[in-house]
Amino acid sequence: MSGLLKKLPTKLTNKLPAKISDNTRLPVDKPTSTLKPISNQFTKLLSVTKYLPAGARSSILSKAFGKVVPYVGTTGVYYETVNPNQVVVSLNNTKSVQNHIGSIHAVAITLLAETATGFILGLNLPSDRVLLIKSYSVNFYRPIKKGQIAAVASLSDEQRLDILNTPKGEMVIPCVIHDRESDSNRDPIVVEMTWAWIPKSELEARRQGKANEKAAAVATESPAETDTEQSSQPVVNDEAAK
Repeated sequence: MSGLLKKLPTKLTNKLPAKISDNTRLPVDKPTSTLKPISNQFTKLLSVTKYLPAGARSSILSKAFGKVVPYVGTTGVYYETVNPNQVVVSLNNTKSVQNHIGSIHAVAITLLAETATGFILGLNLPSDRVLLIKSYSVNFYRPIKKGQIAAVASLSDEQRLDILNTPKGEMVIPCVIHDRESDSNRDPIVVEMTWAWIPKSELEARRQGKANEKAAAVATESPAETDTEQSSQPVVNDEAAK
């Protein structure tokens, strides 16, 4: 936790997402919940910032999470809503994330979905487990030519309990990509991210097992190398030496 808190910026950034009028924002249903958040490094960070104004809180979380995952931090992903039942992140359609025809690049859209789904899983995962992305599926049936996009990932209380009570498992987490300045009649893009999680102890055991195998292989090779070195030494004729 202390390591993550050190990621907090010393001052707020002025680089906020472009303001979009309310009539261009697609409504996002906020799921209701009766479950209490679990305690891990992410939920503790949320509790530290929960009394800050919404804009300041989002700026701090964006800065902190951007340092936790440096590559994500370089893209300008902005964390609007972060709680165990829903994560909403957005990205401005700037030149740095565009493709050759001026649309938001497919990789940028995928990264936004991966960020939303990964963080919502992370918020619900006990600290003795580690999450891993397995696969994803997305259909880019239309380009996103202008404006801001937002990725919305949601989990029900039932899904949250399933994550909590399953030490090792996987889950498909859908993520809806909203094009905030497009015609609201256009269907949003849906990305399905398959995430897996395993106990940290199992991951460490795997690493230790590979380390032991490598050490054993080196130990097996050593005698042969020694024999070769010995055989390459010149043979001394005892009679000649006398």
